[in-house]
Amino acid sequence: MKTKILLVEDDASLGFIISDQLKSDGYSVTLCTDGAEGFQRFNEDKFHMCIFDVMMPKKDGFSLARDIRKVDPDIPILFLSAKSNDEDKVEGFKSGGDDYLTKPFNAEELQLRVAAMLRRVNIQPEAKDESVFEIGDYTFDTINFNLKHTNFEKNLTKKEAQILKILCKFMNQVVAREIVLNGVWGHDDYFVGRSLDVFITKLRKYLKEDERIQIANVHGIGFKLEVQD
Repeated sequence: MKTKILLVEDDASLGFIISDQLKSDGYSVTLCTDGAEGFQRFNEDKFHMCIFDVMMPKKDGFSLARDIRKVDPDIPILFLSAKSNDEDKVEGFKSGGDDYLTKPFNAEELQLRVAAMLRRVNIQPEAKDESVFEIGDYTFDTINFNLKHTNFEKNLTKKEAQILKILCKFMNQVVAREIVLNGVWGHDDYFVGRSLDVFITKLRKYLKEDERIQIANVHGIGFKLEVQD
């Protein structure tokens, strides 16, 4: 299994060049062109490293890193930026970045930094498989959007599956409402918030076959997928 890198760069030409270089180095690369799309893709798949441009539409690289850190505190994050002043570099590290590469840079430097960051955290591409989750007596296939129980089977919609996958990644932990909204819809406002509540109600109905399972509202914070032993 190849090491998977999430690359978020709004300059299409530069994004293609970087992606092509990383692929030639043996990595699997997912390229996004704005921060909101990047966060959605992060929640849809399993990555081993992130590379973010700083100045991007919808969600800048620093904001994206802060959201990523709420979901995964350990994944390596490398910033790419034309800003070279100390204040921006400090902000990058404060937002959760592990390294900061100033544009323009050469391909070899990027190659060496990526390799060093992955080596530093001892990335294991064969890490935990998140394609299938066991939720009490249910089996949730995240690839085929299928939720199965002895007495029940449901092919979920894409958004239902995305929401449930995020809740599963935080099973028996509180997940912030904004993380679910940004991860599924790419933004957080009143209207998508109401849609989320409708989807949560549907998921509760699907999971009712096992009394040990509940999706609890955590007032003022978000949700918690609780599965009793």
